[in-house]
Amino acid sequence: MFVSAKQLVTIISLICTVLLFPEAGQGQTKKVEKLNIPPNSLNFIALGDWGRYGDDHQLQVAAQMAKTAKEASVLFFISTGDNFYPKGVASTLDPHWHYSFEEIYKPFSLQREWYSVLGNHDYMGDPDAQVAYSKVSRRWEMPGRYFSKTFALPGGSGEKIQISFIDTNPLIPEFYSNAEYGPNVKTQDSTAQKQWLQQVLTEKAEGVKWNLVVGHHPLYTASDKRSEGYDTKAVRRSLKSLLDPNHVDAYLAGHDHSLQHLEPEGGVHHFISGSASEATQVGKLDYSKFSAMEYGFLLFSVSSKEMVVHAISHTGKVLYRTSLQKEPQDLGQK
Repeated sequence: MFVSAKQLVTIISLICTVLLFPEAGQGQTKKVEKLNIPPNSLNFIALGDWGRYGDDHQLQVAAQMAKTAKEASVLFFISTGDNFYPKGVASTLDPHWHYSFEEIYKPFSLQREWYSVLGNHDYMGDPDAQVAYSKVSRRWEMPGRYFSKTFALPGGSGEKIQISFIDTNPLIPEFYSNAEYGPNVKTQDSTAQKQWLQQVLTEKAEGVKWNLVVGHHPLYTASDKRSEGYDTKAVRRSLKSLLDPNHVDAYLAGHDHSLQHLEPEGGVHHFISGSASEATQVGKLDYSKFSAMEYGFLLFSVSSKEMVVHAISHTGKVLYRTSLQKEPQDLGQK
């Protein structure tokens, strides 16, 4: 078979593309899995540990988030902290806002509210600048270092999901003597925050069917580095006695650069979404339902009867799907 010089150049070009950029070749042939989302659900994406000027898969995860957000008609996003590496932002004019947030998460499907909490890396800069950016950006939502929000579930039933966003940094005693975290931690009243959370969880708004809490540091994690780390144990000591007795449905965190679902004793489901830019080692505990060292995010779909969670990689692969059930008579009791 005769091959012209032009055809030969094209063939060589394609071979070089596949050899140099294998992910690009896979992207042309890979079929993205269709999501199994229940009808009449409120859908949101949770991501964490991301702001790196686009480096280390931040761009790839953002691109897949845009596709998933469009397919699932995502209503909002939750950032689980460590929003800007390595040392937070210095002000509302810090270039990080443009190069790590506005320009990375630019597609139209990502132009929804971003409800965010502070991570330890954010405490190395000016945490209050992230609060103040809420008045600069239409979509960045951080009205305080901790706050609560309720969302109506679709269907006109009047049922709601309540999400409490907390600041876990002041709950870690070791941070107070840390040269970088200390100055911003010392200004916080951890007792007042826990009293506030207790009140929010016990005095739920009428119609609240699901109750979620979001913080940066996990209470439980399967990574070798942090499963019994000082920060993990400190947050567990502070929050477990608040979450379990108040029948919180799920606690959502970042900090560990992985995707996880854990169900320890106590009745609260624990999810970790901290690999929106970097993925690191993770193992499994006796109560681990799922764990993956994968770049990606979690998609939550909440309806009156169930909460479905998808773990999705930067290539669009559905790594895990679970469904938490809620019986009709549970309304107002959990």
